[in-house]
Amino acid sequence: MQRLSMLVAVLLLASCASSRAKQQPQAQGKVATGYVFHDRNKNGLRDAGEPGVEDALVSNGRRVRRCAVDGRYEISIGDDTILFVIKPSGWATPTDSNQLAAFHYLHKPKGSPKARFPGVAPTGPLPASVDFALYPQEEKKRFNVVLFGDTQPYSKTEVDYLAKDVIPELVGVEAAFGITLGDIVGDDLSLFEHVNEVIGCIGIPWYYVYGNHDLNYDATSDELADESFERVYGPTNYAFRYGDAHFVVLDNVVWFPKDGEKRAHYKGGFDDRATDFLESYLAHVPQDELVVVCFHIHLDDVNIDRQALFRVLEKHRHVVTVSAHTHVHRTLFFGKDQGHPGNEEHVHLNMVTTCGSWYKGKRGELGIPITRMRDGAPRGYGVLTVDGNQWSLRFKAARRPADYQMDIHLPARITKPELAQTELVVNVFNGSKKSKVWVRYDEAGDWHPLAHVSRTDPGFVALKSEEARHREYWQRALDKAIALASTEKKSYADLKGPLEKIWREQQTKLPWRPLPDPVESAHIWSSKLPLTLAQGPHLVRVRTLDMYGETWESCAVLRVVK
Repeated sequence: MQRLSMLVAVLLLASCASSRAKQQPQAQGKVATGYVFHDRNKNGLRDAGEPGVEDALVSNGRRVRRCAVDGRYEISIGDDTILFVIKPSGWATPTDSNQLAAFHYLHKPKGSPKARFPGVAPTGPLPASVDFALYPQEEKKRFNVVLFGDTQPYSKTEVDYLAKDVIPELVGVEAAFGITLGDIVGDDLSLFEHVNEVIGCIGIPWYYVYGNHDLNYDATSDELADESFERVYGPTNYAFRYGDAHFVVLDNVVWFPKDGEKRAHYKGGFDDRATDFLESYLAHVPQDELVVVCFHIHLDDVNIDRQALFRVLEKHRHVVTVSAHTHVHRTLFFGKDQGHPGNEEHVHLNMVTTCGSWYKGKRGELGIPITRMRDGAPRGYGVLTVDGNQWSLRFKAARRPADYQMDIHLPARITKPELAQTELVVNVFNGSKKSKVWVRYDEAGDWHPLAHVSRTDPGFVALKSEEARHREYWQRALDKAIALASTEKKSYADLKGPLEKIWREQQTKLPWRPLPDPVESAHIWSSKLPLTLAQGPHLVRVRTLDMYGETWESCAVLRVVK
């Protein structure tokens, strides 16, 4: 009975593997073969009578090959290759208990080199048939995708922040799938599985992008820096189709190991593996269909050759690129002056992060740091809506109503003489150069346009000022301690070192980590207050029309006093 139970357990584990390679005699040569098949009974195995999926695509990470009528493919392979199926429209790949899509087969006969965080265990010889299971699913032309910028927890406590923050509100979300746009964790790669468990609770398939904090820092080459990522998530360059749209995930993090006196470091950039795969896949994509290209580091990074990327994408008329990394939220536009060859500007979405400013800042509700991003926008996520070859983006602040789309910075009370020196400042979180913003004072007033300006967010600056006041408090305490101790006829030099050590220890006991410095925001509008405002209360209403045709409103109360 015990042996039978063990056999059942083994079979169940086999049915959950990321790919289904039948253990037949070892394949010969450097060519992998197998089938993409309709898994009618959803057991992950190609059983008798289960037909192949005609015209499905399979890749080795550089080249893409189309399956024959019976679902069979052949593709070249090396000793460090990840084979994967590119999910066709109307089909689903299996997912594991954490909603990770199971679409790949790791072929590393010798496994990964030894590292601080484990990579891939030796996979052994290549099976004679590497098969990929698919099953039909309904896919609509219009659907939503949840986009997470950097989740990036540095500890299990910060994984708990993620679990308490954005996850509960997304359970039951009307979305086809989600994508985390890199920096899944903050250097501690043992947290991959913890993050997966938390995000898996949302209950929709989830895809992951490779980020600069997801790599093995002890890797001796760029090729080996993603071994732990590959163990958990599979390839760093891959694609899948949903509805009428194509989603391509690319690795644009290049790792440079320590070289003599030169420290190890990373840079943004698309290597030939990424561009080769993109070019090979796009050869199978109709030019009038939407292509969404996801990677981690933003396109205006100084090290990224975006012109090379644009050349590969040039023939496709409907393309949007998406990144994270900066811990701000921006919509960037690239025209001919920025290297884009098309007649229309290329739109690049540099997404809001779920961890805000790395979970820094004083704690708010549920013990979660307020952790605004450096441009003043709240932490949160995006919802990409796809409709055929068209798309739009909505910003969603964590645990706030869907219509919370702006902050109005305005004093609650002001004197009449102060009107001339006071500004109305509005941070429209999803705003861009194509947004329009207006203000109206009182319900009978007229709407007046606000000016789009580049400046820091007053709310974020106020949070930094609060932190400065705490530092000043501890500095005064230190100075007082030195003054008192000097009465014992000890020199300042004798006292300064020990007392500063005590002070630094006290600093670490503050209830939050300091926020980063503010940066100029790309989505702020402002104007001077009208001098005609009479004494008394005034309802200040702000309206914005975004580039997607959505209108949002918010209001504040301003009192003019003597």
